[in-house]
Amino acid sequence: MKICDLHTHSVYSDGTCTPEQIIDLAKARGLSCVALCDHNTVAGLPEFLRAAEARGVEAVAGAEFSVDYNGKELHLLGFFIPEDQLERVSLLMKEANDRKRQSNIDLIKALNALGYELDFDAIASQTPNGHVNRAHIAAALTEKGYTESISHAFSTLLSPRAGYYKEPKRYSVFEVIAFVRSMGAVPVLAHPFLNLKREELEVFLPKAKEKGLVGMECYYSLYDEKTTLESLELAQKFGLLCSGGSDFHGQNKPDIALGTGKGNLKIPYTLLEALRTAR
Repeated sequence: MKICDLHTHSVYSDGTCTPEQIIDLAKARGLSCVALCDHNTVAGLPEFLRAAEARGVEAVAGAEFSVDYNGKELHLLGFFIPEDQLERVSLLMKEANDRKRQSNIDLIKALNALGYELDFDAIASQTPNGHVNRAHIAAALTEKGYTESISHAFSTLLSPRAGYYKEPKRYSVFEVIAFVRSMGAVPVLAHPFLNLKREELEVFLPKAKEKGLVGMECYYSLYDEKTTLESLELAQKFGLLCSGGSDFHGQNKPDIALGTGKGNLKIPYTLLEALRTAR
């Protein structure tokens, strides 16, 4: 059976592999297709697509947009972004990334006041495009011995509950769904059950479908069998296509492997074919 991975991240957001390395790894693992969906940036897509063409690997140009729904952060995947639309996507993302940058600067200032020696510019200099995510801050905290691991940093100092991280203002999910559709790409809700409860999804999904949502991520590394079945049930109920991905981040999530996640994934290529047809 042909399998694929429709959710990966590179060094251009908060992963540790270059786009080229993701292509090489996908080929080595025998994947029929791989999608790059960096957080709020498409800067890695030209390298990703060139590497894929050179190595004979099918690749999907994507992005993962951080969006707002009733004060909650959701993640929206956009698949099949045309190359001639990359500048347009970048312009939309610039405002969101400027807000996020200031949020992370404020976070580091708050941690500095507590005695944690972190420098925003030093962290930014380690990323290929200067974009800083909380994962980069978590890595810096861990490297300095302030936290036990990246996940430990997220559950303690970097958690919104701790009070140091203030979430930036985000675009509405419905605005971004319409934007993704307007450029001929396919909007898919990422890992729904990580952000919304079942009863919230029952309200959100029909509204999102009406605005142009095409699919939802039903197969995901952090889902158990029950959650996967619930996702498939909801997708069928609201007439949405299914997608699936590992959410591969390289060494920033070392327990998640490309293509297989935590060993629980085997995403059929037929899902990709259905999403492509939906364009």
